Amino acid sequence: MPKELKVPTERGVLLDGVLFDAPGGSDTVVIAIAGIHGNFYSNPFYVNFGETLNKGGVDFVYAQTCDAFGQIPTMNVKTGEHVIIGSQTEDFNDAVDDVVAYVNWAFERGYSHIYLGGHSLGANKVMRYLSETRDERVERFILLSPANVTYMTSGTTDRERQMVRDYMASGRAEDMLPFALMGWAPCVARTAHQWLFEPILNNAHTAPDADFSQAARIAHTGMLLVGTYDNFTEGDPAAFLRNINAHMPTAAANELVFIERTGHTYQMKEQEVADTLLEVVARWRKGE
Repeated sequence: MPKELKVPTERGVLLDGVLFDAPGGSDTVVIAIAGIHGNFYSNPFYVNFGETLNKGGVDFVYAQTCDAFGQIPTMNVKTGEHVIIGSQTEDFNDAVDDVVAYVNWAFERGYSHIYLGGHSLGANKVMRYLSETRDERVERFILLSPANVTYMTSGTTDRERQMVRDYMASGRAEDMLPFALMGWAPCVARTAHQWLFEPILNNAHTAPDADFSQAARIAHTGMLLVGTYDNFTEGDPAAFLRNINAHMPTAAANELVFIERTGHTYQMKEQEVADTLLEVVARWRKGE
């Protein structure tokens, strides 16, 4: 039975997660950091992941950070204040703090094998986390359809980009913009500026000569997966995934998986992705 988690960050903010607990207990957990608006409603594949891994004796954590919804009521356990987090006001600089909160939870629970995954922007957060911490408690990574931030924001007009700059320059960083970024993500100017102009999570690219400094610092091995119809990859999902992997020091040891005829959220192939996760994790647990 799935169990609600409340995971505290170092800064005190409580994050919402869900534990799919394998019957009889498990020494292994897969953590999946969700992407922007990557909640159960928009990404129902998380249920497939949890139920399938549980059948294989593996625990699974659906791990929300600060952007699973536009606004998320929570609290800060250090101050006792009720606060609102969400994609509208997310600070990408909190990504490492958010991810380590879940890794700390898993380590304190006593798992022998911790596999750190992320979907979409959650994969970008995992890349940043591993590039900065090289956390040895994490055995392997699982990058599911990393977000190509440059491509996602490419439809932002010059006028909108200038408006973001103007808001920042005039001290209005925390003011909501009069347009939705990317056409669907209302946010304050500071968050939009990070999406558009800062490299904090813009670490997965199609161009071979783009900024892959974060990928170049990842010492872990793992799996990278994408659907062959993923529309956030500028037309060639396989090349996109291979390009990310090519910039990792562990490229030769990593596994690349291409799920045929499905897109960014694996419609009609949710179970195939779940079965792939279980197969790979089962091999990793055996030391293969």
